[in-house]
Amino acid sequence: MTSSKSPPSRKPAPLPTTQELLDFINAAPEPVGKREIARAFGLRGADNKLALKQLLRQVQDQAGLHRSKRRLAPSGHAAHAGHTHAAVPDVMVVVVSGTDSDGELLARPVEWSGSGIPPRITLTPWRKGQDALGMGDKVLVRLRRAGRHAYDGEPIKVLEATQSRVLGLFEAMADGSGRIHPTSRKERADYLVPRGESGGAASGDLVIASPMPGRVYGLRPAKIDEVLGSIHAPRSASAIALYGNDIPDVFPAEAVVQAEAATAVPLGDRTDLRRIPLVTIDGEDARDFDDAVWATADDDPGNSGGWRCMVAIADVAWYVRPQDALDREAYRRGNSTYFPDRVVPMLPEALSNGWCSLVPHEDRGCMAVEFVIDRHGNKRSHRFCRGLMRSAARLTYDQVQRARDGQPDDTTGPLRDPVIAPLYGAWAALQEARKKRGVLELNLPERQVKLTPEGQVSQIVPRPQLESHRLIEDFMIQANVCAAEELGRLNQPVMYRLHAEPDGEKLESLRDFLHSLDLNLSRGQKLTPQHFNTILARVADTPHAILVNEVILRAQAQAVYGPENIGHFGLGLARYAHFTSPIRRYADLLVHRALISGLNLGDGGLPAGALAHFADWGEQISMTERRSATAEREAIDRYVTTWLADKVGATFAAKISGVTRFGLFITLEDSGADGLVPIRSLPDDYYVHDEKNHALVGKNSRRSFQLGQPVTVELIEANTLTGSMVFHLSGDHGPRHSRFRDRPHTDAKGGAKASRKSAAGHRAARRRR
Repeated sequence: MTSSKSPPSRKPAPLPTTQELLDFINAAPEPVGKREIARAFGLRGADNKLALKQLLRQVQDQAGLHRSKRRLAPSGHAAHAGHTHAAVPDVMVVVVSGTDSDGELLARPVEWSGSGIPPRITLTPWRKGQDALGMGDKVLVRLRRAGRHAYDGEPIKVLEATQSRVLGLFEAMADGSGRIHPTSRKERADYLVPRGESGGAASGDLVIASPMPGRVYGLRPAKIDEVLGSIHAPRSASAIALYGNDIPDVFPAEAVVQAEAATAVPLGDRTDLRRIPLVTIDGEDARDFDDAVWATADDDPGNSGGWRCMVAIADVAWYVRPQDALDREAYRRGNSTYFPDRVVPMLPEALSNGWCSLVPHEDRGCMAVEFVIDRHGNKRSHRFCRGLMRSAARLTYDQVQRARDGQPDDTTGPLRDPVIAPLYGAWAALQEARKKRGVLELNLPERQVKLTPEGQVSQIVPRPQLESHRLIEDFMIQANVCAAEELGRLNQPVMYRLHAEPDGEKLESLRDFLHSLDLNLSRGQKLTPQHFNTILARVADTPHAILVNEVILRAQAQAVYGPENIGHFGLGLARYAHFTSPIRRYADLLVHRALISGLNLGDGGLPAGALAHFADWGEQISMTERRSATAEREAIDRYVTTWLADKVGATFAAKISGVTRFGLFITLEDSGADGLVPIRSLPDDYYVHDEKNHALVGKNSRRSFQLGQPVTVELIEANTLTGSMVFHLSGDHGPRHSRFRDRPHTDAKGGAKASRKSAAGHRAARRRR
């Protein structure tokens, strides 16, 4: 990082032409400002923004645009009030979303505020000599009606291009050509590999290919660039997820060299913490240990029953300096990505498992925060230091829990009274404060994929939730709060972890649904997590428990990173920033650098002018977090699908985990596997999608299928390439609910080309706080 540009360096985007700018403003569903235009056309930097400001003045005068509150709209459409896109605009920004069965590119609007579903847009061929459009590209197009709710889109300008490549399974043909069956569920058409372009691939190989110009028998041709190995290889599920989501997994040579040249941190001016018995507590399979904890009863007579606590975090900022090779690669990755069979770390192994891992009985540099809480868990004070520590032990969650429950082993026995017991004592106080402030407490069990040494799935089990897990979570949350508050006090830039309140539309929908279950979500007062917790407590241990938990989860906003504080709604906190995992999250590294700068703790702080780039950095690391979550989910889907592939025809107990206009997402009770029951397979009737009640309702039979409802399903198809499964209902076909009879109907019958997006996506929001 430097003060002149945000890492990694990017080629400046050209200013749009006057016509392109007018097309964008005319296509916008509401008045737009300079910020939206700059983002749409990829304009960054002060010079570009000044030029854009001058261009906007010129266009406003020439085209007679209406200007209000620094926002522009076509003349005569200033308010755009109540605009619902009854008529699709002539020009629109779209994102390339897939291909149809003939290989034609499909797109969807980047933003859609109209009533009903977005229009179907088929992209016409790109101008001769231009690069082929790829999945995820954002394109400004001119639309022409091609049928009822269908349009042809003529590309005008690529606003944001993604790397154009295809990941798929290669099938060799007898004539020397081949076909690529894409791994993406969004691409429904194969690619044809001309003779001589196979790159040595054999049938059954996973390949990466580049689309080529032209068409052959309706299929797009592609040239194979890289052969990844057999689809039957044990690590193929994670390999598909990695390459399919453009997650870097090979470090540049200069980053590896820099990491391997690292040496021990000297004591110097650091605070010597080596006499404090800090311990790390992680999962059994963890290889890097970047946080350590300690607690003791406070000896201050004025804080009877209170606790002194410490959280020490590996000093990554000492080794990764702004804009060096390690920093550029860490920024590009944004975070580590975790699969059942591997970890793709943010930093090379020499650091992540070496100098930045708090291995026991070895000196390690750290950033530490000591905080004092009273007997009710309220924080009285905190202080940060840059220290040198020596972990007293590497413990696992199971070990600590067993010791707590009276079953210590050789390692935890000597630590039980002096180390483990005080940790639980302090945690009890933190729990009291947590309950008082109100933290959203959803109860949605997650599943864990376990593998054999050969990389095959051995079992799928519920992910354990022990008190020791919650202890570490609450210690980390308190440390994160201290970091956010300290940086605010120091007037330093803060990369906040932001979680907004649910928006009004989602809340109204949620209220309507809860009302149908005789549950009320209060109006007219500031909403807090406790309002949701009260409802969750009422339905606990009832048939509606999972249903209500799922619906409340879906009403929540997605957590992101950014420098403009709005608080963290889910945790009930006014200020919150991630401090505790700089080894695996770039956001935490930025927080460490800001603390180093603000407290004058030596080298490795923020570069001059960093604040100007925090908004862009927040967008980047929010994107990489979503990218990793998607890849992790897709890998698990493929592992689970492979595990169940030999059980086609078997029946399973399940629950409905999602309801859409094209079918039901279901989750199997025993394994947590997800799949789709297409609407066309439901008992003969015309089914109406009742969005308010998360149900499909038979128009004639009044038979309903609702979120959370238990069902029995038969596995019909298990596609190990895409990780998708199709089920049909078996046995009783569901209850008839009279409460749906007088509801208005909405046309949502669905069709044979239903999306197969995994219901696991519905759980992504709760993965990372």
